[in-house]
Formats: sequence, structure tokens, C-alpha cells
Amino acid sequence: MDLKPIHLTLLALLTSASITAGQAQAQSWPQKPITFIVPFAAGGGTDAFARPLAAQLDTQLGTRVLIENRAGAGGTVGASQASKAAPDGYTFFMGAAHHAIAPSLYPNLDYNIEKDFIAVALVARPPQVVVVNPNKVEAKTLEEFTAYIRANPDKLNYGSAGVGTTHHLAGELFKILTQTRILHVPYRGAGPAMQDLVAGHVPVVFDGLGSSAPQIRSGQLRALAIAAPTRVAAFPDVPTAAEAGLAGYEVSTWYGLFAPKNTPPEIVQRMTKELQTALQTATVKEAWERNGSDVPDVTGAAFATMVSAETARWRKVVNDAGVKLD
Repeated sequence: MDLKPIHLTLLALLTSASITAGQAQAQSWPQKPITFIVPFAAGGGTDAFARPLAAQLDTQLGTRVLIENRAGAGGTVGASQASKAAPDGYTFFMGAAHHAIAPSLYPNLDYNIEKDFIAVALVARPPQVVVVNPNKVEAKTLEEFTAYIRANPDKLNYGSAGVGTTHHLAGELFKILTQTRILHVPYRGAGPAMQDLVAGHVPVVFDGLGSSAPQIRSGQLRALAIAAPTRVAAFPDVPTAAEAGLAGYEVSTWYGLFAPKNTPPEIVQRMTKELQTALQTATVKEAWERNGSDVPDVTGAAFATMVSAETARWRKVVNDAGVKLD
């Protein structure tokens, strides 16, 4: 008796049953609130995108999408926690460009951003901006600011969201390109750094445009240059770094959603579709424009490839700049 047809039939039935079960699981999900782990303090650039997105997903999914801020060690504390979360579709991780930098600075990380997570989708990618407190810095242009710090080495501090973040490396790259010396003051997230910048405790931050946009509009901060190849529509009067006299100074950050490894693919696919829908809503698109970001359409394998490329790119920057943990 030829058992091969029977085996093939059983395999087909099992495969069909598995697909049907997966589809049913995705359709019934979610049945309780979902948590987005944001690995930086409240009020920073990650929050500027995570919270409007969560609010929109609340409406679409019919359940709460909660933001849990877990700051520390350049975003690696929250990433570590997220990597160990149950892969049941109720915990996601809002990662950032900082997590492509971390492997070059933290050799003993207990997670791997490429292996311990599923890359769901790129959410936003605003450029960095050089922002100063106008009460502490008289310079009106990047050229004037550079001339001042060149004439006064080690007299100014710059704040960052933490060691190894894009804010930190943007500052170090600025120092290399301008051949200046300015001291680094790391904070536990962009939010605290921004608070101290507005209060005048630090005079300058090389910030993600998402977290500094409201303060630029209000006049609390002065934007000297956008670290991007073209001007940003939301801030047409702010020149690019190249226009301001600093060629080659281009630094952007990005924010993306990840799921813990082994999260059911049907749920990942459902979340991907929900994200794509959310990013095209008028509310989210307006928020992204206000924060100086485009609306990306990079998901799944394409996003994973981008993360790998970013990790390699930042490794070179860290090595070339000689950046080490403070």
C-alpha cells in the first residue's frame, strides 16, 4: 500500500488547520490592552511619535495601547526588558536609531536587536537639529556658534538623551567636522535633556527634531541648522547644515516598532496592516509633519534590512570618532 498520498493529505490538512488557527488568532486579537515599551523618559522624541500613534491604534483596534516608559543606559534597559516579554502580541517595543548604535558601545548587551526582535515597521525618521537656548547663546547662526565654541574650547556643554544615542553621536560628529571642543552631558532620555536646555542648564542639544519642534515654534529654543540634505517643510526658515556652512553634517534618527521574537506571524502581520492604516490618517500625518518627519512605508524584511545597515553604519561612526562610554 502506497502511504505517500496519505502522508501528503495529512500534511495538507495539518497545514490548513494551522493556517486557519493562525487566521482566527489574528482576527480575535487583541482581547486586552497592548503595551508599547518606550525605552526613554517621557517627553522625548520617541514619545512624540509613540503617543499619537498609540492613540490612533486605540481607535482602530478597539482596545487601549499603553505607553510604558523604561529609560536608562541609552535605551538599552527598555530594550532588554522588551526582548524578554511574552511573545503573545500584547507587548511591542518602540525602538530607535539609538538601538543600532548600542551594539558598538555596550559589548555585554543581554539582547540582540537583530535576533531577539521581529522588525515590524519603520514609524518615523525626523532629522537631527542643532538647537540652542537663546538666553544662553547669543549666536544667531551655526557659523557664529561654531566660531564662538572654537574660540572658547571646553567652556560649553551639550546635553544628550544618553551615552550612545544619536544626540550624543551627532554632537561628536559636529566636534569632528568643526574641530571644536564641547563637553558632553548625558541625560536619561531626550525629555530631561530638553527640560534642562529650556531651563538654561545646558546651552545646546543636538536633538531629534521631533522632541524640540514645539519649543522651536514657541521661541524657547533657537534652531541653527537641520542636519539633513534638504530643508524641512514644517520649518522652512531653518537652513540645512550645508547651507549654514557645515558640509557633510547629516544625521537623522528613526523610530520603529518591534515585536519580541516568536510573536505569532499572523499577529505581526495584523499589526503591520494597522500601522500602515494609522500612518495614513490625517491626524497622524499632521503630527508627523509638525515634528519634521515624513511618513515612511518600510515594513517587515525591508525594515530588518535597514536596521542591519544602520547597525553597520553607526559602528563605523563610533570607531572613527573614538566614542566610548563615559
